[in-house]
Amino acid sequence: MALSSERRSELQGIATQVRRDILTMVHAAGCGHPGGPLGMADFMTVLFCEHLRLDPTCLHAPDRDRFILSNGHTCAGYYSLLAIKGIIPREELVRFRKFGSPLQGHPHRNPDLGIDFSTGSLGNGVSVATGMAIAARANGWDSQIYCTSSDGESEEGQIWEAATSAAHYGVGNLTVLVDFNDVQIDGHMHDVMNVRDLAQKYEAFGWHAVRIDGHDLDAVDDALHEAKAERYRPSAIICRTVIGKGVSFMEDQPGWHGVAPNDEQYAQAMAELGETAAS
Repeated sequence: MALSSERRSELQGIATQVRRDILTMVHAAGCGHPGGPLGMADFMTVLFCEHLRLDPTCLHAPDRDRFILSNGHTCAGYYSLLAIKGIIPREELVRFRKFGSPLQGHPHRNPDLGIDFSTGSLGNGVSVATGMAIAARANGWDSQIYCTSSDGESEEGQIWEAATSAAHYGVGNLTVLVDFNDVQIDGHMHDVMNVRDLAQKYEAFGWHAVRIDGHDLDAVDDALHEAKAERYRPSAIICRTVIGKGVSFMEDQPGWHGVAPNDEQYAQAMAELGETAAS
């Protein structure tokens, strides 16, 4: 099912709003991780707005879809999308990482906000998602379990233990979207610890795997439909992205993995995204 031109335009607008929210949240907090979620905004928008069954009316339904942000430090974009879906009050976003806020620097499990698991210790999320997928199938639920991961996180051995289990148990209701931006905290991934072709690796473990441009909304939508059609194999969607996407001075710059923009940088970034910093 191809996206209509109107829907594609709407999703592009939502992804831009997610990027504005990310910058506003990290700037207001004075700390956080802007680069990763800026790069993930496009494929996350398609996932949350077109495929993930999660809204205020079904938060406590046991058979709803589940989402795990394994690379938990990228949570600013996750929180923005929960607000866009009407689950988190928008005014809560500016309290990001503040004392007393439920929106901390890594997701904390909160069923009332649709946050299914506490994440941030890299390598754990795919294991949790695999368990959720096995449980959903055992209960006879038509639930899709989605998980994000990253190329840097794929250096963790636990990822591949989970990949082995997911393929062994044939959980076709599990889809992992890997943010492949070739950047991690210490520099470019291919210099720090090159994970090479992740699609080939997942295929070797028995998964259905595809490589896409993570900024191409149609490609993301098609890949998610293809993954849902898989009945007996888990799916890995390797999303090639650019860290800091949408903000010229942040793009492909490892230094923006975990640094908040100052006032001048924030104003420039918001201008590039079509909005003044004061709005």
